[in-house]
Amino acid sequence: MDLQLSGKTVLVTGSSKGIGEAIATTLGREGATVVVHGRDKTQTERVAQAIVAEGGRAHAVLGDLTHDEAVEQLIEAAEGSVGSIDILVNNAGGAGGAMETWDEVRPATWLASYDRNMLAALRVTRRLLPAMRRAGWGRVVNISSGAATMPPPFAPDYAASKAAMNAMTASLAKAVAGDGITVNAVSPGTIRSAALEAHFRGIAVERGLAAPGAPWEEVERAILPMVAQVPLGRVGRLDEIADAVAFLASPASGYITGVNLRIDGGLSPSL
Repeated sequence: MDLQLSGKTVLVTGSSKGIGEAIATTLGREGATVVVHGRDKTQTERVAQAIVAEGGRAHAVLGDLTHDEAVEQLIEAAEGSVGSIDILVNNAGGAGGAMETWDEVRPATWLASYDRNMLAALRVTRRLLPAMRRAGWGRVVNISSGAATMPPPFAPDYAASKAAMNAMTASLAKAVAGDGITVNAVSPGTIRSAALEAHFRGIAVERGLAAPGAPWEEVERAILPMVAQVPLGRVGRLDEIADAVAFLASPASGYITGVNLRIDGGLSPSL
């Protein structure tokens, strides 16, 4: 299926590794000109160079999305390299390192999580929307989380910030529907990133369920049931997230807006 992304420009925030890197790489393969964003210069340039090495077009920009000035600077750099941005993927954010329980919870942690996830996406989105409106076409894809609709008993700040992102998605989709812009969210479930694999392997070795260096399938089979009851019985792949984002970012998805697409192997107990 031709996603008609050739000639489109896309900014993927937080794309120097993990899900963001997979999304940027996939969009590059589909013909889009990709602006790779990160805070680590070496990592960010590595991803951009890899896209170019595959025959794609990519540029690297750096900046901390929790600062208005840095956002303005990175967008100016992006537009200076590729022109106006047609597609925005708000992927930057994450749970951070606190992972507090309700016994430990602090307002400062909630503020930092909200800034890192929700407000970072807001800063970039509001800066790029006027150009999309003038062009009469645009795509915004927000990378949310299954935690937004199924919050665990720990890290409530992260779940709340992603729930806010879902609300932002629905509201913005209605506000810009008449301007040729669609806004959707993607909520990954348990996905095999480098961090998740290391976590699974650590548990497996600690509990004597798998040897160091055991095949991933063996580790996955032993640990996944302890972490999440996924009906499909496996961990998701990065490319499965990236392919869904590429579709939502494309002209082919023009009648889909305001959606939260859960990619979780059936983990969610409801529609």
